[in-house]
Order: sequence, then structure tokens, then C-alpha cells
Amino acid sequence: MYLEKGMGYKSVASELQIPDHSMVRKWVKNYKTLGAEGLEERRGKTRTPFTGRPRTKKLTLEQEVQKLRAENDFLKKLLLLQRR
Repeated sequence: MYLEKGMGYKSVASELQIPDHSMVRKWVKNYKTLGAEGLEERRGKTRTPFTGRPRTKKLTLEQEVQKLRAENDFLKKLLLLQRR
């Protein structure tokens, strides 16, 4: 609507019932720089495994034991698969 019909950001936002016209501006900018790929959903797609806040709360002993058992089971299965 903005690019093809020449409507303004506010007009497009009101037509699509979007409360903030800055979203339309952001979409247009992303489309101009990245094409259709710029409009895809990117939430939840991490780029590195080290994102997010580090854990600040200590685990209880039971939680720690459960975590270590799960790690051991995983490593045992991995070793078994590598031997095959």
C-alpha cells in the first residue's frame, strides 16, 4: 500500500488498524533493505547458543542430581551411537 499505492505511513496504519504507524515504517524499511525475507518472523530464532540471561538462582541438590543424570544418559547414548 505504501510502495504501490503511494499511501503514507499513517494512512496504511489506519487502513490496517495498526495503532502505531512506526511499525509500518519499520516494515517498509525492512522490505527495502532485505526484500520479502525482511518481513519474516524473527522472534525466537537465536543466532548463538549464549543468548538470554545467565542463571542466577542456584539449583537444589535434587535438581542438580537430575541434571547430571540426564547429562550422563545423553553422553552414554552419544558414545553408543559413535561406536556403531
